[in-house]
Amino acid sequence: MGIHAYFQSLTDLERIIRCPGKFKFQEHSVSAHSWKVVQYAKTLADIEESHGVVVDWKKLYEITSSHDYGEIFIGDIKTPVKHYSLELRAMLQQVEEGMVAHFIDEHIPEEFQPIFRRQLREGKDDSVEGKILEVADKLDQVYEAFAELQRGNTEKEFILMYRSALIKIKSIKLHCVDYFLQHILTDIVREGSRSPIDIEEITKEALAS
Repeated sequence: MGIHAYFQSLTDLERIIRCPGKFKFQEHSVSAHSWKVVQYAKTLADIEESHGVVVDWKKLYEITSSHDYGEIFIGDIKTPVKHYSLELRAMLQQVEEGMVAHFIDEHIPEEFQPIFRRQLREGKDDSVEGKILEVADKLDQVYEAFAELQRGNTEKEFILMYRSALIKIKSIKLHCVDYFLQHILTDIVREGSRSPIDIEEITKEALAS
C-alpha cells in the first residue's frame, strides 16, 4: 500500500469524536483538534521567540500536527480514564506507540520509515517544542470545555477538563504560559462572566491548586 495507506488513514481522524459519550453542544473531531493545536503552537512559539528563545520550527510542526495520529488505532479515550493512574496511562501509550510502529513497518516504504518514526513519535518532552506541544494540547481542552460551560453544559467532565488543563498549563515553565495566564485567560474569564456556570470561580480554584 505504501504511503497511500498513510494518506488514506488520515480521514479516520475526522470520524473520531473527542470526549465520547457525553452530551456536547458542539462535537470536535481529532483532526480538528490537531489543526487547532498547530495554530495555538505557532503563536505560543512566537511568544517564546520574542523572549529570545530558539525554536526548532520543523520539529514543532512535525510533533504538533501528528501528536494524536495514534488515536486512529485506539480512539479518543476520555481524559479521566486515561489519566486514572500513571500505570494505565503508560500502558495506553505503549499500546498506541506499538500500533503506530507496526503500521509504519507494515505500510511505509523502508527508505521513509525513519522519517515517519520521528514524525509520529510522542512529541511531549522537556524540549521547548515538546513543552509548547503540551501547552497547546491543553489549551484546546480549555477552549473546548469553556465553550460547553459557557453554554450552560452541566456535564461535570467539562468542569474537570477545564480545571485539569489549567492546572497542567500553569505548571509548565514557559514565557507563553505566563502570557496566557496574564492576558488570554483574563479574556476567557471575562467572556465567561455571562455564563450560567461560574467559570471565574472554577478558574480561581484551579490556579490556586
